[in-house]
Amino acid sequence: MSMEFAIQTTALTRNFGDFCAVQQVELQVELGTFYGFLGPNGAGKSTTIKMLTGLLAPSSGEISVLGQNPAVHEEALKMKSQIGVMPEDLALFDNLKAAEYLTFIGRMHGMEQKVIRDRTEELLPLLDLEKDADKLAIEYSHGMKKKLALAAALLPDPDLLFLDEPFEGVDAVASRTIRKLLAKFVERGSTVFLTSHVLEIVERLCTHVGIISDGVLVEQTKMENLGSGGSLEQRFLEVVGSKVDTDPQISWLGEGVL
Repeated sequence: MSMEFAIQTTALTRNFGDFCAVQQVELQVELGTFYGFLGPNGAGKSTTIKMLTGLLAPSSGEISVLGQNPAVHEEALKMKSQIGVMPEDLALFDNLKAAEYLTFIGRMHGMEQKVIRDRTEELLPLLDLEKDADKLAIEYSHGMKKKLALAAALLPDPDLLFLDEPFEGVDAVASRTIRKLLAKFVERGSTVFLTSHVLEIVERLCTHVGIISDGVLVEQTKMENLGSGGSLEQRFLEVVGSKVDTDPQISWLGEGVL
């Protein structure tokens, strides 16, 4: 597969028993782009990310991430040294403090202690975690855990960053900081693969977009090609909206309330 792509898949499929969660997906994520991966709940976004990052084996199909195949052990190790991942379930260690957790992540990446320390001293105040540095992760709010997971993903300075719903539960101030940080990350030539239900953020940040529905990739294009002044929300609803009641009613609220 071509190295002009940070991510490339061919007929990527994942079954769980008789249920096909991801079906024949053909992703093409160019190097140095900000790719928004969208879809309704249960569409297959997180399953796709787990396959791309080597956490879940595909049922069939091929994957190339930074030129490596996550299904091949030696290539998977090389790939994982070049990526940062903020997963859906966060996967933090509850009984570690923020700096301790980042030290653990850094050592897993083979980073030097001084580099880990210096980057931790930048990341914690940047993400407004410095004042809570003495708390254990189990004491953190959901938004704070999100920010710590993002710090861990950024720590090794990856070539490719996978972010699964990074803005969920994060306050407006931190969200603004994260948006600016990710924009700079892409400006310097790295790649971001983002899932989010906040279409306004995706529209503002992303250069490319893919939309998955019922496990099928139904749209993949540059953001600028969405068409004649239409918004991302309009296009999203055109592609998946046939499954959504566009005029919902609740009988006891009265007609036309919603």
